[in-house]
Formats: sequence, C-alpha cells, structure tokens
Amino acid sequence: MTHDVDVLVVGGGPIGLAAAIEARMLGLTAVVVEPREPGIDKACGEGLMPGAVPALARLGVVPEGYPIRGVAYQSSRRRAEHRFRSGHALGVRRTVLSVTLSARAEAVGVVRLPARVESISQDPSGVAAAGLRARYLLGADGLHSTVRELVGLGVGVPPEGRRFGLRRHFLVAPWSDCIEVHWTRDVEAYVTPVAADTVGVAILGPVGTSFDAALATIPALAERVAGGVPASSLRGAGPFHQRTVRRSVGRVMLVGDASGYVDAITGEGIRVGLAQARAAIECISAARPGFYEREWMLRTRDFRLLTGGVVALGASAFRAGIVPAAVAFPRVFGGIVERLAR
Repeated sequence: MTHDVDVLVVGGGPIGLAAAIEARMLGLTAVVVEPREPGIDKACGEGLMPGAVPALARLGVVPEGYPIRGVAYQSSRRRAEHRFRSGHALGVRRTVLSVTLSARAEAVGVVRLPARVESISQDPSGVAAAGLRARYLLGADGLHSTVRELVGLGVGVPPEGRRFGLRRHFLVAPWSDCIEVHWTRDVEAYVTPVAADTVGVAILGPVGTSFDAALATIPALAERVAGGVPASSLRGAGPFHQRTVRRSVGRVMLVGDASGYVDAITGEGIRVGLAQARAAIECISAARPGFYEREWMLRTRDFRLLTGGVVALGASAFRAGIVPAAVAFPRVFGGIVERLAR
C-alpha cells in the first residue's frame, strides 16, 4: 500500500517542528498537522539551556534571544548562583522560537497541514490520520496530547500535588544574566531575560495560584518589575505531571511533552524534547521503530531522575532547605545544574 508521506507529525510546537526538520535532514518526507499559524505562544520559562542551543543550531535554527550565563536559586535571604562552565543558555520568546523553527521547516521542505487529528488508525504497514496515510506518526501535541489518548498510552494522574504555571512579560531591562529561580513556601518564580528590554516571569504553583498574589510574596522581584509595563497577557499551562504507559505503540511514537512530563521545575523541556525527536527519527530512518522506547529511556534518564528528585524535595518538609543547601554545597548545586544543562 502506498503512503502519502514518510512521517506525519501531529503538533507544530518546537519539538514537532524539530522532528520534521530531522526527518527532512535524513531524506524523509514530512508533514506537520497544526491548525495554528507560526508564532504559537505558550506559558513557559523560555530559557534554552546550553545543551539546547547547539542542538537547534545543528538543525539550522539560530533564534534571536538574550544570552544567559548561569542559574541562580534565591530565597528571601540567600542566593546560590552557578555560572555555566561551557557555552551559554539563551532566553527566547516562545513566539520567536516558533517563527524561527517554522521558517526553517518550510525551507527544508516540511509541509504544514492546517487541520486537527480526531482519529488515528494503523496497521502493520502504516498509520492514517488527518486524511493522510504515513509510514509513521509522531505525537508532538503537548501536555494534553490527543494522540496519546487516541492510541491509549495515557495514564491518569491523581489530582493531588498537581502544579500549574502562569507567565507574563515585563518591559524592564534585565538586572542579571542568570535565570533566577525565587523559592517561596508555596511557589517558584522563574525570571528569564528574553531581550535587552524584556524579562519573562513564570510562576509555578498549585491549582488556584494567583500570579499577582504570588508575586507580592517575593518583594525583591515585585519591586524589580513594578516599573515595567506588562509586555504580554497572562497565560497559563498545566497540570504539568503527565504519565504514559509507553512512548510508542505500533507505528505511533510520542515525543516532547506528549511522551510524559515530570515538571517544569528545571527548565529542561526543550533540550530533552529535541533529544527525543532526534531519537525517534533516527529509529524510523534505520527501520527500527522498536528501539525508540529504549532510546527514549536513555536520553531522558538524567532529566527524569534529577528533576524528579528536585520536585520531591520541593513537595516535602525539606523545601525550605533547598536554597540554603545550594548555598552550603555550591559544588553539588553546580554539578546538578551542569548535568541538566548539557
């Protein structure tokens, strides 16, 4: 039976577009199913960690952003700062990243199909969705993946402990070249410089968290942005914790947030998603789709273990000790940051 395309990617976010570009780089045809136009926004921290910058450059994607030299954990009285040992991170507006990736995808021959996927059927030789038949389908449609549910790979997560994110930009000059993480009793606030005159503030906390109320509990940060005009509307995302039975079934593979997500607490979503996209396409190109599960586990291992550990600490009675511990043990703090950043 003939196929319309080699790889059908559902979802035109950064990871879906990266997967499609990966496919074209290996000579495969690729279609991205995405109803929204390029410039898609999302409530996120918008920091590309040092490992993500060269990973994007390898795809021919060099987005405009603000260089970031380290990560700082801060409480009301203490600050632990680690400077990246090699390379730098980049603060990039999600809309800018979307446009840049979309332009590159179009340049290498990726086709965008403005549609939604409502059903998926597959057999031993192919998979059909959105009116097309493909050799393989990648679900890259985010935290609340339709593909994940349609193929039965989702696992329900108990509501207890679910966390959400809220993000807004302010027109104010960055006061630091670090990603700042402000820790309070109930929330974390991530401050990312994204331009010479703009910072993004993302607040992570339990359901019902108010952006303004949470910001008010961090006086030093509230004072910094008090004079800045809001440069974007308030956007939300979550719940973050998503689980999957597996990352593939038949000729369908899940990449990015759709494949399962621990939490946004360490900001490694893009780098890890890029690694997953590359692994999936390499498995397809080698005609070894069954190897993807193993590759997914290998390439996400550090992220799952370290992020899971930080999340567990943040939800425990030891939460108040996270910043003091980072101050007291800078080599350990720096080692964790470097392991996640590479």
